[in-house]
This record gives sequence, C-alpha cells and structure tokens, in this order.
Amino acid sequence: MQIKNSKELGQIIKQQRKGLKLTQVDCAGVAGVGVRFLSDLENGKLTCEIGKTMKILAVLGIHWHVDGINEAT
Repeated sequence: MQIKNSKELGQIIKQQRKGLKLTQVDCAGVAGVGVRFLSDLENGKLTCEIGKTMKILAVLGIHWHVDGINEAT
C-alpha cells in the first residue's frame, strides 16, 4: 500500500489500533507516547515526530519500507 499523506497514515494507524481492540490510552501507554500525540497522529497532524510515530507503528505491527533509494556500490 502506498501512503500519500499524513491523513492516510493516520487512518491506517487508527484502523489497525481499533482492529486490535486497543484504546488510544492503551496503545499510547505501550508505545511510551502521550495520548494527545496518538490522537494528533491519527488525525493526520503534519508535524508529528517520526521517532514517536515509529514507536506506534511497531506496537501496532505496521511495517514500512522505502522504495527508490539507490545503494552506493
């Protein structure tokens, strides 16, 4: 799946969290971030910290990768 913007990422995170039957409080607590941060992330806030976002993705089992990077030879 290709994610085009922060709103789409937020929707995916919210959908996965709810699919796992986790509240925002539970998910944020396990990830070590604030509930406000998770709420902002799920709502597509553009300025959410990447490190905290990666913690949430890990807790929810969402894997991501980057395409289009050429490795140096």
